[in-house]
Amino acid sequence: MSTEREKIEEFIESFIVEELEIQGARTRGAELGSDEPSAGSGAFLQTLARALHAKNVVELGTGTGVGTLWLAGGVDEGGTITSIDSEAEHVQLAREACEEMEVSTQRVRLIHGSPYDILNKLTDSGYDMIVVRDYSGDLLDLIEQSHRILRTGGICLLVHVLHGGKVADLAQRDEVTVARRELLRNLRADRERWICSFNGVGDGIFLAVKR
Repeated sequence: MSTEREKIEEFIESFIVEELEIQGARTRGAELGSDEPSAGSGAFLQTLARALHAKNVVELGTGTGVGTLWLAGGVDEGGTITSIDSEAEHVQLAREACEEMEVSTQRVRLIHGSPYDILNKLTDSGYDMIVVRDYSGDLLDLIEQSHRILRTGGICLLVHVLHGGKVADLAQRDEVTVARRELLRNLRADRERWICSFNGVGDGIFLAVKR
């Protein structure tokens, strides 16, 4: 990567300053090895949630709550974020982060469980946004379930979708990278149901808007 490109990315990522509570959640995430959204990614998610006037958001993969806190700042008053993580420690740390930032339990609902199992039980057309950070399930079914639960005009956001930049390097052929690449191609090809775009902030955010 060129030095010029690195300077641009550093400027973008540092331009919006994180709240101290979010910084604390990020520090705890780093200690656990949790891959939290970058500051630029978090600011983008928050801005998009506000622009959509999002009232119901689901997050697959809570981590230590960095993305959840950013989203909480963008969701409409009275709205709810349902965030699901398979790690009990993640959920507990995210809960503590929400308490530190005085985000109510009515605004953020934290669930310990299998994100993909719970996704299958969510209400049809009941959500404005789905934010995906956990890619451990059936990715083809992820597309179907995301389309099912989103309202028309709702957005599916795939965070960290470049998998450390590997997805963009076609020489990388490990199983996780290939599956992630195939997920993007399937969404891009499904033009009758999705309008897609790519944002290069952080480790890449892929956006798919339900037609």
